[in-house]
This record gives sequence, structure tokens and C-alpha cells, in this order.
Amino acid sequence: MEALKLELKEKIIEQLNLEDVEVSEIGDKDPLFGDGLGLDSIDALELIVMLDKDYGIKLTDPKEGKKIFESVEVMASYITENRTK
Repeated sequence: MEALKLELKEKIIEQLNLEDVEVSEIGDKDPLFGDGLGLDSIDALELIVMLDKDYGIKLTDPKEGKKIFESVEVMASYITENRTK
């Protein structure tokens, strides 16, 4: 699980072009939206595409995405349980 969390942090930084953010600055339980990393709805779409492309997970319910993208830890747990790649 720790390797997946690190991988997710690296992918979030790369996918969303967060050039001023280091992997070490993203805590496992830090919120990704709002006061945490400050991601927005466009970033959420990028994360949905990443889940599909990299892990074979298709999200169709926006409410589900809001819950999954709560933190890196929640994302890692969801990916572990639902990945097809």
C-alpha cells in the first residue's frame, strides 16, 4: 500500500503539473481538494482519466469521485480494491 501511495503522489504531481509541490509535502491523509492541495473540478477530471488509464477503474458517479479523491490514502484503498490493471 505504501508503494501505491507514493506512486499516486508522483502521478498527481505529474498529471496536474504541480511543479511547486514535492512528494514529501503531500500527506497520506491530507485533503486533495479545498484546504489541502487545493485541487479543483478540472483536476478531478484529470484524476478520473488517470484512474481509468492507469488502473482500469471507470468512475461514472460524480459523488463516488468526491469520496474517492478525499485523500491519497482513500484513493490507494479504492484502487487496491477495484483495479483491473
